[in-house]
Amino acid sequence: MQDLALLVQDPAAWVALITLIVMEVVLGIDNLVFISILTNKLPAAQRVPARRIGIGLALVMRLVLLGTIAWIVQLTTPVFELFGHGFSWKDMILIGGGLFLVWKATKEIHHNVDPIDHDEDFIASSATGTLAAAIGQILLLDLVFSVDSIITAVGMTDHLPVMIIAVVVAVTVMLLASNPLANFIEKNPTIVMLALGFLLMIGMTLIADGMGFHVPKGYVYAAMAFSALVEGLNMLARRKRRAEAGKKTLH
Repeated sequence: MQDLALLVQDPAAWVALITLIVMEVVLGIDNLVFISILTNKLPAAQRVPARRIGIGLALVMRLVLLGTIAWIVQLTTPVFELFGHGFSWKDMILIGGGLFLVWKATKEIHHNVDPIDHDEDFIASSATGTLAAAIGQILLLDLVFSVDSIITAVGMTDHLPVMIIAVVVAVTVMLLASNPLANFIEKNPTIVMLALGFLLMIGMTLIADGMGFHVPKGYVYAAMAFSALVEGLNMLARRKRRAEAGKKTLH
């Protein structure tokens, strides 16, 4: 209790907490985009429960991982060397997660471009526990991001309570933002393709990081923000054209 009181009075701990919360929230954007696209394919009655259950279980998983932080840190130790690069368990987790994202994004892009080929598959999967499959995929991807963010957090602070608070706050923000974001993506079909492009880029970034080619996160998120801005302008232009066409029809 005394240690916690001292931590509250430590300005460095507050700086680390705010920085970690911002980092966790920004990293959560990737998860939210994936969750939105995944759950929007479910029947309407299952979408909100799937998001809540998936994000809630993700919080539990992150807290459990924080409890094994000493083991998590050891994941950066090289296990074998290939082409002059030492691969650790963290690298392999990032590569596996990146490949999964690339595969999933490519599959969804194919479905959006040519949905007729996938109608029967989707109907079949809807009848065989798609809700559980969606939650499983949410947890699988969150595991990848959790390991990466926890290892990054360890480099910023050695206070476990600070990490726990940051994770709880960030996941709460994800929970609050999940439904509005998913509804926005569903109402704007062109956003879906943009979001899938983001997932492809994030997947390739994870693979590159795992292979030892570090890509600064700032470049990735700057590209995402610029693309979102351009798409926002396109949406405004389309809305204006529709309004003008409606006025002409009335006259």
